[in-house]
Amino acid sequence: MPFCEADPWRLQYFADVASPPELRIPTEDPDAYEWYPQQRWVYDKLRLCASQGIPCAPHGVEPPDFPVFSKPITNLRGMGVGSQVLRSPEDYRRHLTPGHFWMPLLQGEHVSTDVAVVQGRARWSRHSCGIPAGAGTFDYWTIEAAPRPELEAYLADWLTRHIGCYSGMMNLESIGGRIIDAHLRFADQWPDLYGHAWLEAVVGLYQRGAWAFEERGRAEGYSLALFGPHGREYRHPPEELVEQVRRMPQVSSVQITFHADRPAAAHAMPPGGFRLAIVNCHDLEAGRAARARLARAFEV
Repeated sequence: MPFCEADPWRLQYFADVASPPELRIPTEDPDAYEWYPQQRWVYDKLRLCASQGIPCAPHGVEPPDFPVFSKPITNLRGMGVGSQVLRSPEDYRRHLTPGHFWMPLLQGEHVSTDVAVVQGRARWSRHSCGIPAGAGTFDYWTIEAAPRPELEAYLADWLTRHIGCYSGMMNLESIGGRIIDAHLRFADQWPDLYGHAWLEAVVGLYQRGAWAFEERGRAEGYSLALFGPHGREYRHPPEELVEQVRRMPQVSSVQITFHADRPAAAHAMPPGGFRLAIVNCHDLEAGRAARARLARAFEV
């Protein structure tokens, strides 16, 4: 399997995709960081902001205005660990943290964009937006069918100027049209919603350095998260039940997103809850019904 995936609940997407045995495609940031040394600088969020002319500085340099957003300069673990809003000079001094930096508190939609890149040029993109549920959790994400021409033009220009001769997938997170996070990989939560043979096109991109994806129309997709309260130990629901949910109308896939053989405290989770499952689907109400059936199995 060419897709180097750390989460066993996502192996379902890649198991049947044919490729040369020596090919390796990152789905995890630590792997991408190691394999692409010329482009690994994108994980330096301070440098990422500076590449766009966004005011920023490491802690120790006091911001001229407040509020600001503070977070680690580099964080390959994810889940927004250590990020917070600082609203005043006193707040800033109280939370001075080595290895963190500040930037403006950007306004606007938070969009995640997967981009197929060939020699530094964007060849395909798809956008998704999440509906927050509070304290770092999300209710669901919409994988949009429609393009976003203005955002796509900005991202394409940034790639042309900064990413060199890189060919591969990238995930770019933006707020208000400005990039706040960049990843040398795609979002592995919903590749089943990108259309037939999309993963085969990804293999071709890494194998031949070319993008060939015959996209026969787009439809919106949805990725719904199920969270439970912290402070409990959870068991996986019976596989027969998971399979029944997977076969419900309009459901594309089901992920049980934690390790059954590890204690809850060993999982990196947002403060608002413990993520139990994800349902990918082509109809939002159908996805909600599937999620509710799983919730009953977890008694949440």
